Amino acid sequence: MKLRYRYRIYPTDQQKGLVSRLFGCCRVVFNDALAYCQEQYRAGNKKPSSNKLSKRLTELKKTQEKEWLTEVSAIPLQQSLRDLEQAYSNFFKSCKGQRKGKKVKPPKFKKRKSKQSAKFTDNGFKLYPNSDYIYLAKIGDIKVIWSRELPAIPSSVTLIKDSANRYFVSFVVEFNPQQLPNNGKSVGIDLGITDFATLSNGEKVKSPKPLKKQLKHLRRLQQNLSRKQKGSKRREVARKKLARLHAKISDTRNDFLHKLSTKIIRENQTIVLEDLNVSGMVKNRKLSRAISDLGWRSFRTMLEAKSVMYGRDFRVIDRWTPTSQTCSCCGFKGGKKELNVREWICLNCGTFHDRDINAAVNILVAGGLSETLNGRGEKVRLSAKRASSR
Repeated sequence: MKLRYRYRIYPTDQQKGLVSRLFGCCRVVFNDALAYCQEQYRAGNKKPSSNKLSKRLTELKKTQEKEWLTEVSAIPLQQSLRDLEQAYSNFFKSCKGQRKGKKVKPPKFKKRKSKQSAKFTDNGFKLYPNSDYIYLAKIGDIKVIWSRELPAIPSSVTLIKDSANRYFVSFVVEFNPQQLPNNGKSVGIDLGITDFATLSNGEKVKSPKPLKKQLKHLRRLQQNLSRKQKGSKRREVARKKLARLHAKISDTRNDFLHKLSTKIIRENQTIVLEDLNVSGMVKNRKLSRAISDLGWRSFRTMLEAKSVMYGRDFRVIDRWTPTSQTCSCCGFKGGKKELNVREWICLNCGTFHDRDINAAVNILVAGGLSETLNGRGEKVRLSAKRASSR
């Protein structure tokens, strides 16, 4: 299994200039190769192979117009060509129906304001033992903050600059996950807005809602940016302030999701989640901001990845399962309930239910784990047929 480990770096002012030059060269190489491919396509020829594009890049470096490409490392430039090749491969596979998910569009030209990154393979960087520096070809030694230990020797490193003017290095390493012991515990999770997650054991987890907390500050910075003249230095200062706030909001959300997903994975052998239609739910103008602030899809992705990593069983039930309408004690279906109904009493067995806890228990049962509780708090075993039909 391969994993990415990202660390913050602090280049000097001189190194920042070299990094910016490298990003610009990578963008030029990518765009030039894409333009050449499109030109060949319009002429009725096949897409040039990666070897042909690589040879063409070597010839371009010898010309007077593109001689400045030799001032940066050749490794990230060659990687830009591989990125273009991968983009075309994804596009062709999507057209043939060989790729899952949404249709992939053909490669586009990179803009100066696009995500800036450059990839180095193993012969383009060097790690020093017991040192706070990393060497990158034709850039030099850059100070790095080792927030956690690398589990193995990395095969590549990607240099990244985000919109908040922060610099990172991202390593790809081989990771042998340590299987956690089977503790026999199972949990169903009901995701919501008031409470981010309600577990089938009755536990409720609040979300930090970083966007909601920073909304006034965010609006003030956005208004400040809109009043600045385009192209001015003050506009760039305002843009950086806004980008830093967005980065803070994103970091707070991701930190919460990672900690919660890790806790759930460590404490339970089987995790069951409902397949929510997040893309459809955000079309509701009244709920779109609140749902986007929670990060439901990211949470599911983290649970999926960590369950594979640590040998846990992750299951997803159908989104049309009536988890909020069904009594988790007797199985009686009480009909559709409005969102403002948070508590209800079963008309069949008289059990008092918290809406979210009841839904979480039903999610656990629908996942094929048929252990539930009756009205007296005793465990009941349901048949697999009945569990799957709920």
